[in-house]
Amino acid sequence: MPRSATAFLLTPCERTAAPAYQGASQHRRLRRLEGTAMFDFVQHLHLFKRILDGQNQFASGGLLLMLVGAIGAYLRQLPLRLWSWVVRQSTMYITVKDDDAAFGWVKEWFVEQAFVKRIRHVDLDTTVRSEQMALIPAPGRHFFWYERRPFWVWLYRSEETSGYRQRRVESLTFRTVGRNQAVLKRFVAEIVACHQKNVRTTPYLYVWDEGWTWVSAYHPRLLDSVILKPGEKEHLVEDIERFRASHPRYRKLGVPYHRGYLLYGPPGTGKTSLVSGLSAKFGMSIYVMNLTEFNDRSLKSAMNDVPQNSIILFEDIDCMRTGNRRPEAAAPEQKRENEKPQANTTGVTLSGLLNVLDGFHAPDGVVFVMTTNRIEALDPALLRPGRIDYKLYLGEATESQRIELYRRFFPDASLARAREFAEAHPAETMAQFQGLLLGVEQETETQPSEAEIPAELHSA
Repeated sequence: MPRSATAFLLTPCERTAAPAYQGASQHRRLRRLEGTAMFDFVQHLHLFKRILDGQNQFASGGLLLMLVGAIGAYLRQLPLRLWSWVVRQSTMYITVKDDDAAFGWVKEWFVEQAFVKRIRHVDLDTTVRSEQMALIPAPGRHFFWYERRPFWVWLYRSEETSGYRQRRVESLTFRTVGRNQAVLKRFVAEIVACHQKNVRTTPYLYVWDEGWTWVSAYHPRLLDSVILKPGEKEHLVEDIERFRASHPRYRKLGVPYHRGYLLYGPPGTGKTSLVSGLSAKFGMSIYVMNLTEFNDRSLKSAMNDVPQNSIILFEDIDCMRTGNRRPEAAAPEQKRENEKPQANTTGVTLSGLLNVLDGFHAPDGVVFVMTTNRIEALDPALLRPGRIDYKLYLGEATESQRIELYRRFFPDASLARAREFAEAHPAETMAQFQGLLLGVEQETETQPSEAEIPAELHSA
């Protein structure tokens, strides 16, 4: 009979007593299970006791030997465990990985330390910026003293490569005695000070390759070697000096502390050379932004990694479609050309570029420099104040520029001779005139018996 029918045939008193009966039944079943489990445990306990009592001598001896071995192994590890605990409680560690900029800073610091000269296991490193070839500690453990404290440093280098660039992972771990982090903070501050000193002494050129990588072959150009029209270079230098001295005022006014410069004009007029000269003049490293290598997200990430007191260079911004005029901002004759279907050569949008120039993601304490051959091709939103604050046109070479460059190549030449040569060779740009002077200088070096300038060139 179904269970529901059985419950229907019960009297009210029986239906009331049924749940209590069922609970009592379940309780009895649980008691039987517990009794069975206790019985099995007692049986195993008696079996273990019989083994130890010697009824099975082979099993008894093996089990006893296993217990003694386990206890001995634990006791042997106990001093080592205790020593490891003491070391962890009485020392401090700091680790630097090779994907962090500080990894290179530590290498620069190694070069200036006397203890490195006593290390017998070293690596030859050509990536340290303060040296052409530097000897730094090789993988392994090394010891030195700092502030009368013992320091140990471990350089770890993986044997297997990782990633599509196939590079080995490296890390540096420093350990010293004590529990006060002030010692580590002073140690880190010294490394940072060493890096900042090197940066102020020699500016560097950085390009993007999954991170900022410095160009070892770059040598900044002296600003005196860049010849502009009278007053142009001096006024530009004064503007940058004024900006660098105005940090407190920018903070007081709540204005973002950065400044934008636009250098425009025909090719070969010295725009890139001027940027290099300004870098050397003010000790500011150059970070070259090629927008074709970025999208909006990676551009923001790259900008966040640019330190203060740097120049961010957008070279030939007109060749990157990101900064070009939008159709609604272009002239009527350019609208038809812009409306033609064109391939998207970059993942950076104009909105993304404007956002890193003066938006929430704009870096602080930097100078933006853009160069272009066609200023009319740039979007007006890119040229407004706050993004471009100073514009300088670099045009065709004037006679005064050619004369000054001539006398720089040939300091012993008279002003009349320099003017005569400049009038006889009217080059359109300074790059063309410089190439001409280099050729004259080579001819002069191959003819040591003649004057430094061939006579036929003066009379030409």
